[in-house]
Amino acid sequence: MKKEIRKVLVVNSGSSSLKYQLFDMKSETRLAKGLVERIGCGGPKDHAEALKNVVAQLGDAAKGIDAIGHRVLHGGEVFTDSALMNKANMAKAKKLVKFGPLHMPANLGGIEACEKIFKGVPNVGVFDTAFHIATMPDCAGMYAIDPKFYKKYGIRKYGFHGTSHKFITQAAAKFLKKPLSKVNLVTCHLGNGSSLAAIKGGKVIDTTMGLTPLAGLVMGTRCGNIDPAAVLSIMEAEHLTPHEADTLLNKKSGLLALTGSSDCRDICAKAAKGDRHAELALEMLAYRVALYLGGYNTVIGGADAIVLTGGIGENSTEVRERILKRLGALGIKVDKKANAKRGETIVISTKDSKIPVVVIPTNEELMIARDTVRVLG
Repeated sequence: MKKEIRKVLVVNSGSSSLKYQLFDMKSETRLAKGLVERIGCGGPKDHAEALKNVVAQLGDAAKGIDAIGHRVLHGGEVFTDSALMNKANMAKAKKLVKFGPLHMPANLGGIEACEKIFKGVPNVGVFDTAFHIATMPDCAGMYAIDPKFYKKYGIRKYGFHGTSHKFITQAAAKFLKKPLSKVNLVTCHLGNGSSLAAIKGGKVIDTTMGLTPLAGLVMGTRCGNIDPAAVLSIMEAEHLTPHEADTLLNKKSGLLALTGSSDCRDICAKAAKGDRHAELALEMLAYRVALYLGGYNTVIGGADAIVLTGGIGENSTEVRERILKRLGALGIKVDKKANAKRGETIVISTKDSKIPVVVIPTNEELMIARDTVRVLG
């Protein structure tokens, strides 16, 4: 008889930080949460030492942990679902570090550290890409370049924020009282990093991010979609290396480049005071989201709902209204009173809207814990 998996630790190991939450999965109650920072730069020397700090922070709560779930950035096409991170799967995951050289070593290092600190406790990897790559058809996922680059290097669309999109897909099906296999949605994870997913029958058929999280929407510091020739022109004119170009597009573009801030609250405040750069940035953001929303609604054959989540999706009444006012052709109308509310599950469209728009707070950590329990059976 298998042991009941009740007490689950969720770990998100970053390059210089480690976030954690502890759940009682019988009631899906969070028992503790915390953060260890400055790993390798003045704080703990590595993730193993950071985890010792976690054990100290948890105290008696660290006893009796049944399983550990880990956020892992990239599963490539190898991991189309969450997986027990045994020796064989760790070896496969290490071959995928090339897809995320900044985050993957930290993600996998967190797993290895847990193996040492929590001896005998199973570790499950929950991959950011898995929800998308499991069902996305080739017509949406492949690039129109010589197929040899896909065969040799795996160059294709993978998508990210999969754990969040999966959580809100399940939550929306429950909210709408529809079977998961019958629900059609456009899910919108809007935050400092943002992505949309087209969900048909509970499964992903397209998403806005690509080989990396750079593609798609205008984001906090990422440019989103851009003509590749524009990048080449900038590289040539500015004599940039590939690494420098990557830094420019991922960390020095988006809302930050347009306004001087990557925080949507600051930008909304500037726009309210008449700052034309802030106004343009918000309109660019809303336009790009609305553009994808319209297209995704078409390819799924009509959405049962549009779902908004993430820091902006859950809290920015201003951005939500800017997006939805562009969707009148879909029969969507904003309920301004409902839209004034934040951080709760709520319908923000009017009753006569043809498609309901629902705000659902995401909970990636709980989704990781649920997947950990499911994988361990």
